[in-house]
Amino acid sequence: MRCGVERVWAIVLLLGLAICRVALAQTIPGGTVPGGTIPGTQSHFFTTSDGVRLHYLEAGPHAAHTIVFVPGWTMPAWIWRPQITAFSRAYHVVAFDPRGQGDSEVAPDGYDPERRGRDIGELMGHLGGARALVVGWSLGVLDTLAEVHIEGDAHLAGLVLVDNSVGEEPPPEPGKPSHARPLPHAVFMRNFVRGMFRSPQSPAYLDRLTEATLRTPEPAARALLSYAVPRSYWREAVYAARAPVLYVVRPGFAAQAANLQRNRPDTETAVFSDVGHALFVDDAARFNALMQDFIRRHVWP
Repeated sequence: MRCGVERVWAIVLLLGLAICRVALAQTIPGGTVPGGTIPGTQSHFFTTSDGVRLHYLEAGPHAAHTIVFVPGWTMPAWIWRPQITAFSRAYHVVAFDPRGQGDSEVAPDGYDPERRGRDIGELMGHLGGARALVVGWSLGVLDTLAEVHIEGDAHLAGLVLVDNSVGEEPPPEPGKPSHARPLPHAVFMRNFVRGMFRSPQSPAYLDRLTEATLRTPEPAARALLSYAVPRSYWREAVYAARAPVLYVVRPGFAAQAANLQRNRPDTETAVFSDVGHALFVDDAARFNALMQDFIRRHVWP
């Protein structure tokens, strides 16, 4: 059986060399958000059932519908800055730092799909349990689907799944094996960050993002790329969810997107070309417009 994290490995193996760059942390009410000022955003924490202190950013009117953003492998919540800024004008927006990422506690364990899925469920319970639109990117797709697998979908108003496999056919092509000497972890992460973008990003932004990824200890980062579940685990979750789904991918997942839309009712898909893995940053205007249209037509019409 193929591991459900296959695509994350493929992305990691294909990234090129980069130069470390520097950014400033911006102070906001209740805490700090590195990588740029996000007006009106507040920093909060909650404690999970296994005693880990996890962080999230919050913005927008509390009485409005809730959108929860879950970032990818080793990434901080503030990478969703273009979406926090855009959607907090009308929605209650929460951007999550999974355990060991961003400003969340670096826990000694829990870097597996069940615990990470429970963390998302407990965050939503902490927020009051209202039905929310959950937006997961990269590894965040898998963590979100793990949460659906464990908790069901009663808390979901919709799902937006961004640029990772959902266990649909066909499986992604495996990355080519490398016989090069492994890079030091810090250099590897700098390469990884640089390779996520097709559009130019400022030196300050890239280095602050690299710095954020290095908060995740190397053993934990490796564990997150080794979820010991079959591909069918993710497919079962996305097909079991009754909420509307928007699946946004690059061409490598276009065939999965076509099959998912064909076989699962209430699914919409979009394929972004000429963008990097962080497509919601590379083409934020298109991504935000697509998501807003999906919300208006299917989630909260």
